[in-house]
Amino acid sequence: MTSRTPLIRVTAMPADTNPYGGVFGGWLMSQMALAAGSLASRTAKGKCVVVAADELTFPGAPSVGDEISVYADLVEQGRSSMTIAVEAVARMRDGEEEFAVASGRFTFVALDTNDKPRPIAAEN
Repeated sequence: MTSRTPLIRVTAMPADTNPYGGVFGGWLMSQMALAAGSLASRTAKGKCVVVAADELTFPGAPSVGDEISVYADLVEQGRSSMTIAVEAVARMRDGEEEFAVASGRFTFVALDTNDKPRPIAAEN
């Protein structure tokens, strides 16, 4: 079991499935983007928008009822942009077994009040 703290923890529900009954990959990607966006906004201390999603992989398939934990880490920061690595891990509803279900990298740009790129303040 992981000791990291997830940015998002959610249970996959029947409404989150594709026409074949599996958890929809687009739903899983949206959970990952939400987690990355939360970290981006906290890091930039303001509005950020996603401009790219790369290296998306889906090594596992969560089932309805599985608890999905989404972890995000800042891996690169530029003047106004940042790249965040995201990993989604499923835990079977009735047990402790965890397995990776998705990972990827999301690039965000910090925006000012006019929706123009703005510098990200350096950490003090």
